[in-house]
Amino acid sequence: MASDARRTLTVDEKFELITANTQETIRPDIIRNVLGVRPLEIFWGTATTGRPHAAYFVPSIKIAQFLQAGCKVKVLLADLHGFLDADKAPEATLEARAQYYERTIGALLRAVGVDLDNLQFVRGSSYQLTPAFSRDLLRLSKRVSVHDAVKASSEIVKSTGDPVMADGIYPMMQLLDEEYLDVDAEFGGIDQRKTFALANDTMTKAMGFKTRAHLMNPMVPGLSGGKMSSSDPKSKVGLLDEPATIQKKIAKAFCAPGRVEGNGILAFIQHVLLPYSQLQSPDGKSSMSVVLKDQTEPTVFRSFSEISAAYEADQLTPQIAKKLVADGLSELTTGIRRCLTLIWNGSGLRQMLIASQRPEAHPRIPAKSERHNKDG
Repeated sequence: MASDARRTLTVDEKFELITANTQETIRPDIIRNVLGVRPLEIFWGTATTGRPHAAYFVPSIKIAQFLQAGCKVKVLLADLHGFLDADKAPEATLEARAQYYERTIGALLRAVGVDLDNLQFVRGSSYQLTPAFSRDLLRLSKRVSVHDAVKASSEIVKSTGDPVMADGIYPMMQLLDEEYLDVDAEFGGIDQRKTFALANDTMTKAMGFKTRAHLMNPMVPGLSGGKMSSSDPKSKVGLLDEPATIQKKIAKAFCAPGRVEGNGILAFIQHVLLPYSQLQSPDGKSSMSVVLKDQTEPTVFRSFSEISAAYEADQLTPQIAKKLVADGLSELTTGIRRCLTLIWNGSGLRQMLIASQRPEAHPRIPAKSERHNKDG
């Protein structure tokens, strides 16, 4: 990373870098207080479900910024959470998926300049199956109502009918992750806000654990306008997509002229390409050089507000913006494709996953209304 020769950052500069491009931070005072005396310890967790895609560059960039600010970072591979979430990760696949996620996310982080020696990968199952964790989970279950637990997971757990017990266990385990990973803060998407709010309201009062800060990034719109999701091929760019495929997908992406809100192309510029330029810059400042419509010389943008203003004025057209993203993604994924192709084809993980993904006997639990109709 290009930050090695930079001067030492002040507390305010570290705080600004840590919170940059986040949508909300709960208890920012905790972050400031810690930064005044030592490095902030923070974790980001990801359930090992579908294959990581281009949207994973958003947390990868934030992790790189955390490290640049001197934070100690842990990446939680939440294998048991993947198992609890509507059985997206059947029990037989947990080991193969955890290996694949660790190597995939490692490749993503290296692509944005992260030295993997500066962070730690942790599997949830390494401590979530211990007697101590089970005891604390039982203690917590006496303090959190079923309503609050299910509400906390409502935006992050896939519903297949009436809520099941796993839907409530999922967020309570996440609350305990903060304690067992011994961190000051947790980072995640804004879709986890209800879980983070429950942690803020519960962990000190009910369990006697320290209160943590929570940072949330916005959900980056997909190529078709909604959330970028691994379950919707039209909404995402895969990490193994070749440059020609990336160009074709980006060319078809929703990108309304003059409209910034809900624009997945501009969101990728804001949350990936612009901060990536800052991470690579010797002076630590963002910059993007773009030849605008009817211009022959490039214009240098230093902030997303400048880029969005140019887009609203139709100086930066959808075609130019799409080319920026397609070229940027092609560059970022070059090393990832090479690394993941070797992992996927040469390590036996592909065979392990295919062999372990046979349908299991977990029929969908019918909703209460369906049961009543059947009975009546």
